Amino acid sequence: MFPMPENWKELTVKERQTARLQAWANAGLEFTTPEAKKAYEQRTRMISDVVQLKKPERIPIIPWVGVYPAQYNGVTVEKLMYDYEVLGDTFRKFNADFLPDSLVSCSMIGPGKVYELLNIQHYHWAGHGTPPNTSYQYVEEEYMRADEYDTLINDPSHFFQHTYLPRVVGSLGPWAMLSPWTNVIELPLVAMAAVPVGIPNVQQSYQKLLAAGQAALEWFGAVGPIENASMAGLGLPQIISGITKAPFDYLGDTLRGTRGIMLDMYRQPAKLMEAMERLVPIAIELGLSGANAANSPFVFMPLHKGADGFMSNKDFEKFYWSSLKVVLLGLIDAGAIPYIFVEGGYNQRLDIISDSGIPAGHTVWMFDQTDMKEVKKKLGGWAAFGGNVSGSLLKAGKPQEVTDYVKRLIDDVAGDGGYILANGAVLDDATAENVHAMIDTGKEYGKY
Repeated sequence: MFPMPENWKELTVKERQTARLQAWANAGLEFTTPEAKKAYEQRTRMISDVVQLKKPERIPIIPWVGVYPAQYNGVTVEKLMYDYEVLGDTFRKFNADFLPDSLVSCSMIGPGKVYELLNIQHYHWAGHGTPPNTSYQYVEEEYMRADEYDTLINDPSHFFQHTYLPRVVGSLGPWAMLSPWTNVIELPLVAMAAVPVGIPNVQQSYQKLLAAGQAALEWFGAVGPIENASMAGLGLPQIISGITKAPFDYLGDTLRGTRGIMLDMYRQPAKLMEAMERLVPIAIELGLSGANAANSPFVFMPLHKGADGFMSNKDFEKFYWSSLKVVLLGLIDAGAIPYIFVEGGYNQRLDIISDSGIPAGHTVWMFDQTDMKEVKKKLGGWAAFGGNVSGSLLKAGKPQEVTDYVKRLIDDVAGDGGYILANGAVLDDATAENVHAMIDTGKEYGKY
């Protein structure tokens, strides 16, 4: 847990960021060796320097890894979701063999037993809708209807409990009968609000939720020691802890779907804008709660529907960027560092995000398919950035091709610091030789 200073409200934004970085660097881990402690201190110092736009001793290498460790260890993703001993062996092996500069976490694999108990409808996962060796897959639908904006805006929590969750979580279907607890404003209303809870199928849904909670606790109890073994034994700091999304993606990914939200931009733009404004404080709190719990300054933010080709720059500024910027500023004001995973291409968006009033040295932008020379030109000296080593190169290329690409990337954009070496898309499929080539080249060629 982040130890918030007593004088927090009196600190400047930069002082709050520094307090979070220092707490993260002094995490209180019981390192297994002096070498692990030294490595942890070196890595947190390098990453902190990059965030603050300084030249570190070398470029930090922070790959964004999905289910590839299963392939590397010769097991299925499905196995990792149900057998936590194998999960631990797999991720400890990956971290030890590749030694990146941050922890490759096993937590994103997720517990299949929990998903089964809850009867998750809006995702397929390994062995349950997708092949055993694959990552999970979202099943996109309009889980919020076009005429339900007012319900969401008036009470987002009740909308999720009463409408959204019963539609996507099979075991919670009976929750559609529950009353909003904001109805309990006088003693006689307590019993009336409790009546639906007594309905047999509602009680059954709670029993299923309790069973899922127990299974989730078992999973969490396994994940913690797995993570700590690599952090304390190898000196790998945790980067990804808190997670949140742009309000447009909150709606477009989770609730309305791509088609639905694109139609809303033209058919009911005012309602869309109002809903995104309503979701801003929720998105900020979601990110901060995870960062605070893990004592990490970073809040991971995947950007989805703002990529080039989804909408014009004019619409991007109005519908996507306007509320995303407020979320970023809210996180920054709390001393957190948005760690933004820019999926697809943002070649048309660079001028907008770099000329936005967001303070320098408070964000990290990881790019997928954006021209990195242009990124350097627009973001250099304002924000840390990285990414761009393609998944196709790591899968189908040769180690020398990976080495050459990494060297060119470093030569082109990393000379002044503020740069992180990473792959551009989540790493689910690759060859070990190519992943080693990316990491090892970065460590050798990325020295300042």
